Amino acid sequence: MGLAKTYGGTVLGVDAVMVEVEVNVGGGSIRYFLVGLPDNAVKEGQFRIESAMRNHGYKTPRQKVVINMAPADLRKEGSSYDLTIAIGMMDADGTLESTKKISDYVIMGELSLDGSLRPIKGALPIAIQARKQGLKGFILPKQNAKEAAIVNDLEVYGASSIKEVVELLRGQSDLAPTVVNTREEFKENLANATTDFSDVKGQRNIKRALEIAASGGHNVILVGPPGAGKTMLAKRLPGILPPLTLHEALETTKIHSVSGHLPADTSLIAARPFCAPHHTISDVALVGGGNNPQPGQISLAHNGVLFLDELPEFKRQVLEVLRQPMEGRRITISRARFTVEYPASFMLIASMNPCPCGYYNHPEKECVCAPGVVQKYLNKISGPLLDRIDLHVEVTPVSFDELTGATETDNSASIRERVVAARIVQETRYKDHKSIYCNAQMPSNMIRKTCEINKAGQTLLKTAMEKLGLSARAYDRILKVARTIADLANCPDIKMEHLAEAIHFRTLDRENWAG
Repeated sequence: MGLAKTYGGTVLGVDAVMVEVEVNVGGGSIRYFLVGLPDNAVKEGQFRIESAMRNHGYKTPRQKVVINMAPADLRKEGSSYDLTIAIGMMDADGTLESTKKISDYVIMGELSLDGSLRPIKGALPIAIQARKQGLKGFILPKQNAKEAAIVNDLEVYGASSIKEVVELLRGQSDLAPTVVNTREEFKENLANATTDFSDVKGQRNIKRALEIAASGGHNVILVGPPGAGKTMLAKRLPGILPPLTLHEALETTKIHSVSGHLPADTSLIAARPFCAPHHTISDVALVGGGNNPQPGQISLAHNGVLFLDELPEFKRQVLEVLRQPMEGRRITISRARFTVEYPASFMLIASMNPCPCGYYNHPEKECVCAPGVVQKYLNKISGPLLDRIDLHVEVTPVSFDELTGATETDNSASIRERVVAARIVQETRYKDHKSIYCNAQMPSNMIRKTCEINKAGQTLLKTAMEKLGLSARAYDRILKVARTIADLANCPDIKMEHLAEAIHFRTLDRENWAG
C-alpha cells in the first residue's frame, strides 16, 4: 500500500497541460475520494474502472483510496482519465508490479465495462506537451496511436484494452511502439481533390474569379439563381488551393484532434479542410465556445475553406460574429476563470440567391418579387460584412449548348499550378513580414506601398468609388485583388486592366445592386 503518480493531460485551446494524478491507497475503511476539480464524467469513471478491472481479473483496492488531480485549480473534464486512474490505483495497491517507471509515461484512455479502450480527444497536443516536459512515452488507445506518433522522440504505445496496458508495464507484452515517419506520411496523404474544375461546364468568369481568390486568399460571394452551379463551384475551390505545408498540416490536425473530429487511425490531415455548416447553426457553434470551450466551424476551417450556402438565411447575429475573426484570423473566447484562443485563418466563400424567388436578373425567367423586396433581401447581409468580402461575383445559368458541348476546360491541377506560382511571388514579397503569406492578409499600412497605381489608375478607381458608393475598406480590397491579378500575370506593377478587373468584382455592392 502506498502512493503512486501517473500522468494524463487536458487541453486548453489547441495546447495541452499535463495533469499529475496522485493515488494514495491505505489508512482506513473502504472509501473512494476523488479531488482536484473533476467533472461528472471523471467521477463516474469509478464505476467503469471497477468493472473493467474485475472483468480482467484485477482486484480493486479494499482500503481507503484518495486520488488527487493536480493542478487542483484546473477543471478536469471528460472520460479519458479512466486508464490513468486505474493504473495509478494498481500501482499504489502494489498489484501492478511494473518493470517500467510509470511516472515517465502519459497514460490515457476511456474504459469500457469490458476493459477495452475507447479513443480520446486531443492526443496530438498532449503528446507534444509530454515531449516538452521530458516524459518518455505515451500509452493510449490504439485508435489514437498514429496521431500521437507523429511527435518525434516519444515512445507511443497503442493498446486495445487495460489488459494490454498492464502486460506492457509488467514487461509481459511484445507490443511495439507505433512509429510514423511524419514527412513520408504527409507526402502519402497529399491526395488530389476528388472533385475537379473540369467537371464544370461554362462559367469561365466564375472560374477566373475563384482562381484569383485562391491566388490571393481572398473571400468570395457568389450571387445567382438556383441551379446556376454556385455550390458545385464552391466545393471545387480547395482543389486549386496550394497544398498544405507540413507546419499547416500539424496545426490543422491539432484543431481537429482537440474537437474530436479527427478520424480514427489518422496521423495527419493533408488536405485543406472544407467546412459547410447549415444555415441553422448558432453563433457559438460557428466561432466556438461553450462551458468547456471547443473550436467552432471557423477554426475547423483553419487553413482551408468555410462555405456558407444561402448566406441571407443565416441569423444576423451569427453572421456578425464573423467580422472580427475575418480580420484578425484568430478567435478569442473569454470566460470568468480563463481565456482560450483558436486560430481561424480561413477563406470564406458564400453563396446566395439574388432575391427570395431566386430569379432577379435572370436572362430567361421573370422575378416575381414585389418592389423593394430584392433590396430588403440583400439587407440581411450587413454592409461591414460585405466590405470584408473581396470578390462579389454574379453567377449566370449555363446554357444548354455549354452544358452539352465537348469544349475542354482547365482542370484543377492546371489552375493550381498558376495559383502556386502566384503564391510564390507573394511569399517572396512578404518574407520579412511574420504571419503574412498572401495578399489578402496584407495590413492597411502596407497597401499604399505594395499596391501603387499610376494617375490613370487613380482616376479610374475614384470614378468607380463614386458611382458604386464604396467604402474605404472596399477601396483597400480592390487594390489587394488588383495586386493578386497582377501576380497571376507575373507583372510587378498594377496595370489598368488589372484594376478594371478588380473593380468588376465589386459590382454587387449594395448601392449598385437592385437598382
